Amino acid sequence: MKKLLSILSILFFATAIYAQAQNDYLELARDVLKTEKKTAIAELMHFTEAESTPFWELYNEYQGKLYLVANKRIALIKDFADNFETLSDEKADELWLGSMSYAQAVLKLEKQYYKKFKKIIPAGKAARFFQAENKIETMIDAQLALEIPLIETK
Repeated sequence: MKKLLSILSILFFATAIYAQAQNDYLELARDVLKTEKKTAIAELMHFTEAESTPFWELYNEYQGKLYLVANKRIALIKDFADNFETLSDEKADELWLGSMSYAQAVLKLEKQYYKKFKKIIPAGKAARFFQAENKIETMIDAQLALEIPLIETK
């Protein structure tokens, strides 16, 4: 988990870099975070041999869909940064509604996949997995809270 915090710092430092270099750096940081996250999950879960293969197959599927949902969050952060100096009430409203839509999409995906995970591993392990996912997401949220200023409209 300590490695994840270091990677999160790197991930959000990418917001200070410009254009294509920013996108390339962001993707690199996301790849590193993905690898470290998988390692942390593996250390926490203690799977039997029978549970391991189906879990990791479903995990990879879930992470792929979560990646697509996270793209929405990244787009919102970039949109906020691009409009920060001239942020209107209308744009602030659009960004906040987008933020709530992102949160709903994550919750919908978690509900959908929690059911799927319970079919291949015991409910306690499925809950533990999502608890670990939520802890990692909370660390990301905390880092974002430190890096992203509050909205000020013009």
